[in-house]
Amino acid sequence: MTATRPGGGSVFLVEDEVMIRMMVADMLEELGYRVAAEAGEIGEALKLAQSTDYDFAILDVNVNGKVISPVADLIKARNRPFIFATGYGSSGLPEEYRDRPALQKPFQLETLARMIDSTLKDAAA
Repeated sequence: MTATRPGGGSVFLVEDEVMIRMMVADMLEELGYRVAAEAGEIGEALKLAQSTDYDFAILDVNVNGKVISPVADLIKARNRPFIFATGYGSSGLPEEYRDRPALQKPFQLETLARMIDSTLKDAAA
């Protein structure tokens, strides 16, 4: 599958559940992407969102009881596309980001691939 994505791409992944973060990282690698950085808490995510070079991000909406909005704001300011991952559906997204793509947890590899393709196409348009 990597051949369909020349050069792959790099991802910034924020997820507080270690097992879920490992599973998503494995899915991304299977799809030909490289995880540039990953974080399990908001403070760490804020630092990495500013200092890491990545093509797009996947953000858990609720990280240890804190809303991801400050991290999303930084990524938006850097003009990088991002996808939310949530167990709460689109109504669980921060209000200012309800127009952004959201993966409903748990999700399958194919769903992740479609969401990434769609998000990157929209960002390039």
